[in-house]
Amino acid sequence: MIVKNEEVNLPKTLESVQGLVDEIVVLDTGSTDQTVKIAQKYRAKIPPQFSWEEDFATARNVALKSVESDWILVLDADEVMRSDIIPEIKKVIENPDILVVNLVRKEVGASQSPYSLVSRLFRNHPEVKFSRPYHAMIDDSVSNLLKKEKHWQIVELERVAILHYGYQAGVITAENKFARAQKAMESYLAKHPDDAYVCSKLGALYLEIGKDKEGFKLLKQGLKSNTGTIPVIYELQYHLANAYVKQQKLESAVNHYQKALSLPIQERLKLGAYNNLGGVFLSLEQWRVAQELYQITLNIDPSFAMGYYNLGLIYKYCGELAEAIKAYQKAIELDPEYAVAYQNLGVAWLKGGNYTESRNAFQSAINLYKQQNPQIAKYLIEEIKTIGMQVSE
Repeated sequence: MIVKNEEVNLPKTLESVQGLVDEIVVLDTGSTDQTVKIAQKYRAKIPPQFSWEEDFATARNVALKSVESDWILVLDADEVMRSDIIPEIKKVIENPDILVVNLVRKEVGASQSPYSLVSRLFRNHPEVKFSRPYHAMIDDSVSNLLKKEKHWQIVELERVAILHYGYQAGVITAENKFARAQKAMESYLAKHPDDAYVCSKLGALYLEIGKDKEGFKLLKQGLKSNTGTIPVIYELQYHLANAYVKQQKLESAVNHYQKALSLPIQERLKLGAYNNLGGVFLSLEQWRVAQELYQITLNIDPSFAMGYYNLGLIYKYCGELAEAIKAYQKAIELDPEYAVAYQNLGVAWLKGGNYTESRNAFQSAINLYKQQNPQIAKYLIEEIKTIGMQVSE
């Protein structure tokens, strides 16, 4: 691990690997809180404090120098390892021909793709090192090693191994992650203009912060480079489709979502593309096509609350209020803070003539919006007043 001021998160991360790891290495990059003391309580090795240089790869490689074990698991302090995956990990690393085990990570709170595949578990080989200042990864060194030592294998586990909490909105804002990522990746891109991976990551970030023109250019540049692995090509196609949706060029969006979905990667990793493609057909009022796509998301991940919410929208538009109510209720069961699901549940109950349940759902939506988006709360209160319904402000 590399850390800085992580006294709140660090205990959860270190607890999650108990029973899996034989040693812990925590490289501190300038903490002023209790981070180091907490790491010491878990008997972690603490290399000399590292002077941060806005380069994650450099820091990770410094940490690697202190590792003595045969295998290395890399985690950040906003991640935890799921305990039910530990026996599977212990079994797979017994294979002497495996070099890297790619793990599925769930992006808790992510508004787009809720799953990613990360190369975070690998054999302690002297030639396996991290590269790239942001989104540091071992893939480049592994690719070079495989050219010389062809017997090595790379495998991936299909079940979720890591829970990542770093994409929650408050975390991103508090840590100024977008600005840091943009600076680091722009510096790397200047030296590697045809790198498909950085084109994908930086292109997606540009779209996120409203720099659509720059985002389009980079995503198309990444596809033209022909340097991306299949997962990188998926991300390029997926983000390009999202960009076309923003521009209301829906035919182009459908084309790129379908290209992304045709690629041979885990279905779980395609969940965002299925969901967003469903959104396109929803906007085109092709209800049943959208319904099929939303059902696929739930087949992939039965805990995907947004999938049930989207099904609720389909049922509402088709006049199937009882089914819409069930779908919204399931979304809320999975995500009790799903304000817009409560709001639409209120609408469905109202259309069905159940005033009391409608008012209760609207009140729950208002209470959540007060915390999440006060402006929407005010708007919803005024709208509800126009229909003569009394709610607490």
